[in-house]
Amino acid sequence: MDPMSWSECQDALRKLVQHPGSHRLEGEGAMRPALLLPGGANAYDVLRNHRALVFQLDDRVPLDLFSELRPVTSVFVQLQLTAGISTVDIRTIIHDASRMMLEILCPHKGEINKIVLFDKGCMFLLVFGLGGEKLRYESIHALQSAIQIFNSCSTMLMEIEAVSVAVTSGTAFCGVTGHPLRHEYTVIGQKVNLAARMMVHYPGLVSCDAVTYASSRLPPYYFKELPERKMKGLSHPGTVYQYVGITKKSIFGMGLAKKRSEYAPLLGQEKEIDLFGSCLKAYEDLGQRHILAFEGTMGSGKSHLLTELAYLGQAAGHRVVAMELLEVNVRQSFSAIRMLMARALGLQDSEPCSARQCTLQTKLRGTIEESSFCLLNDIFLVEFPVSDKVRDMRGIERKKELHSTWAKVLEKTIGGEFGIFVIDNAHFIDPASWSIMSPVLRNVSYFMVMSLAPGYARTEGFCKAAADNTMSQKITYLHLDELKPSAVVQEVCQNLKVDSISRDLARFLIQRSSGIPYYCKELLGCLLCNNMLLFRTRRRGEKAEDNWESLIIEASPLTATSSSSAGNDGTVCIIRPDVNPENTVLPATLKEIALAQLDGIKPLKQTILKFAAVIGPVFTTQLLSHILPDGIRHKMNCLLDMLVSDNILKWLKTTEVAEDVRDPTKGPGSSRQAESGVERPSPSKKTTERQSGVLVFCVPLLREAAYELWPERQRVALHRKCAAFLERHAHKCKSCSQGDFVAFHRFTVTSTQEGGSSQGPAEQGDPHSWEALVLAGEQLKRDRTHTPEGRFLAKSEQTAELPSKTDRKHSGTCSCECKAIVESVLVPLARHYMAMGDAARAFYYLLESAAAYLHVSNSYMALMKLNEAEVLRNSLEKKANVIACFEEATFFSLKGEVCWHMGHMKLAKKMLREALSLLGRQFPRTSIGAFVKSQVEKLPCASYVARRVSSLPQEARRKRLARLLRQSCCLSLLEHLFSLEGTSSGRTFSRLAARMKANTDRAADSYRAADSCHR
Repeated sequence: MDPMSWSECQDALRKLVQHPGSHRLEGEGAMRPALLLPGGANAYDVLRNHRALVFQLDDRVPLDLFSELRPVTSVFVQLQLTAGISTVDIRTIIHDASRMMLEILCPHKGEINKIVLFDKGCMFLLVFGLGGEKLRYESIHALQSAIQIFNSCSTMLMEIEAVSVAVTSGTAFCGVTGHPLRHEYTVIGQKVNLAARMMVHYPGLVSCDAVTYASSRLPPYYFKELPERKMKGLSHPGTVYQYVGITKKSIFGMGLAKKRSEYAPLLGQEKEIDLFGSCLKAYEDLGQRHILAFEGTMGSGKSHLLTELAYLGQAAGHRVVAMELLEVNVRQSFSAIRMLMARALGLQDSEPCSARQCTLQTKLRGTIEESSFCLLNDIFLVEFPVSDKVRDMRGIERKKELHSTWAKVLEKTIGGEFGIFVIDNAHFIDPASWSIMSPVLRNVSYFMVMSLAPGYARTEGFCKAAADNTMSQKITYLHLDELKPSAVVQEVCQNLKVDSISRDLARFLIQRSSGIPYYCKELLGCLLCNNMLLFRTRRRGEKAEDNWESLIIEASPLTATSSSSAGNDGTVCIIRPDVNPENTVLPATLKEIALAQLDGIKPLKQTILKFAAVIGPVFTTQLLSHILPDGIRHKMNCLLDMLVSDNILKWLKTTEVAEDVRDPTKGPGSSRQAESGVERPSPSKKTTERQSGVLVFCVPLLREAAYELWPERQRVALHRKCAAFLERHAHKCKSCSQGDFVAFHRFTVTSTQEGGSSQGPAEQGDPHSWEALVLAGEQLKRDRTHTPEGRFLAKSEQTAELPSKTDRKHSGTCSCECKAIVESVLVPLARHYMAMGDAARAFYYLLESAAAYLHVSNSYMALMKLNEAEVLRNSLEKKANVIACFEEATFFSLKGEVCWHMGHMKLAKKMLREALSLLGRQFPRTSIGAFVKSQVEKLPCASYVARRVSSLPQEARRKRLARLLRQSCCLSLLEHLFSLEGTSSGRTFSRLAARMKANTDRAADSYRAADSCHR
């Protein structure tokens, strides 16, 4: 909703108070005056634009969904009142202060959240970045507002001894708190408390914390470091700065902030550099004015590109005048023209006033009259004596003369003799400067390079001018494309100073960064800060140790950046084996960008996205409908259509083919594949057709930002709902008998039975849900198996694999859907239970996932899931009875099978022996032990087993059967492994394993027969 002015707020309140229906709800136990909505037909129209009175009136978002964990900027303002001030004066001061603050806050989308009177004066809590109000450069908006409020309250309010302002940035709980009869929408968090402490301990100034200082990206001369002080309840508050605002140095601006890359030319921007060279040559030959404008989103590399072009211009023998504009400059009249002329005239280094005056007189003599030099006093902070001619001017005449003088100086400044002008962030040129610059730029010869960001009026103006036939020869407008995957990999290798990186790391950075260099840098920095990367040196022919950790590292496929690194030589970087990058928290800088995009969406659509984000990057409409509240469920299809039309989500069809990750910002499908693979919303679609739909997020960062908004309690409840829905489908497909991937797994673990996984196949999900999950799984598999080069299946997933068990079984006559189900059901179930903090069930489904990947002959992904299970298991070592003994045995059994597929026979035998030991079936290690064991296995025991089976209850029989089947699997693998040795000892152990397997199978048959008889 649009922000309202102070007069509108007063007008609305007056209408409400004067309405005869307004009264005090004393009879219902309410303690505060309540204003009832007027009963007239125009009541809705009166309030719909007043967001301070009615929160999200249009969309009727449920109250319990207001609460979020959101990064906000908190501003505390303390007005220290004079002693003995009267109540009437206090009321006047609060009224005037509130009015001034609202007028300052409205353009920056800040809000007054609290006004509190206490013994030390009056305190205001201001908040920036609440739901629907997030802006980019939020810290700058907050600091600008803080300094304006400080100056206004200090100079305009009477009876005020001191004004103290504190600004902090960080995640806080934003939502409804208190008793139902006394609800209030507020912010709570450590950073909010820090702002309150700073307000008290740093009186009489505008202070800010280190996070605000860093996120503002303002030059250091806007701040002054303050001494550390002890604050109650805060042991390490961090560095505190004073925000001083505009200083003499900031008035004259700064050059380009980015340093030139040591790896020249810039990766992925060769086209832009070539264009600069051709335009510069045409300017040199013809001398005609030309503007070269590059448009790109935040973080697309515009600043680095301009730094490189400025260097190339200097190398070509031209004088380059470069400057960078900031967001604060757009609200400072004449700031852009001042900086441009000051840097061109060399005033930025002339600190004394007399030196600046001398420079101006030397360079501008003959350009402007001597009587007009005094008009430069304000813009360049000089002190030329005011001439009689200027003193006699009044109003409009003086303003015209002022603009005329500045225009002459600008024309002199940007003439051809000064060479190339480079302006970074030209969309921040303030309107006053542009009113002077625009006419001058049409009449002089110059060569200017600038960068622009979309969404600003100045950018749209240049874009239209470039499209105009009369101006197209004078303006070259180019949109910066995202980096190609190969360029992203090269840039990462350069930043890490390695020869190659793992494909998992490359895929993570490519998909999350969407090809934007700044996003990639921030994600990489987050991985490094959290110690999630592993560096090592690979040499050709080097033999790794034969253990599980080495196997994981060895199995990590590499993305080579040069021919020398293709042979596995040099330094490589991989993701640590005990780390899952999917669980990393979004960096604060990227979260702010994503939330600014998210808050541009209507509240109900935001709500749908938040629920979908809990499910994952690909989701079905059935699962989304299952977790949505009743009040929103009936609007789901309409809202999803609107989100698809906004290019936030994308519908999928069963005919969708593989897409390339080369254009991740446009979603999973490429233009070539979109014709057959992407279903666009159509008004003629029936609701019933959408009940089995599958959608995918087009921008991964948007999903992660939406997910992190959920408070923990609500997040856990939603994960529980998702798990309950998916557990009905956590089994093999029909062509594979619909059982557990670990045979009879559900009957061996008590905890999973409570969650619903013990249901039989006949009781499980409906066919439409299954079909949608299969489609979602196919999409997830395509996203996962894309390498950075755009080919299917990473090398490690193509090698060392046997033909699929299901393929061997059905010989192509039946379509196995297990490959999709493991991606869309089993893997998400493990993630949901991890998010819920249920380690036992998470371990259960990690084992199911590993077994499912082995079932479809994907030993690499089975290895990855077992590695996740290993990390989880190690974290639970101090907790007793979390993981059942059967699951421990299954864990080692699956590890043995993976080692066998990966060619590590010795390690496979070790793991299988450990599994048999946990299953109560020891396998000997020596020849003597093998001889004794073989004699024992020859003893008859079939009749004893049959009698024992018949006396056991069904649950115990199935648990025993699961153990026998797992023993049989381990013994079968051992038989095969020892037979490959070709030695006498190997043949002995192979025959023993075969005999033990035969006995185990006979016992298992007895349990199967007994189970079928009692059904």
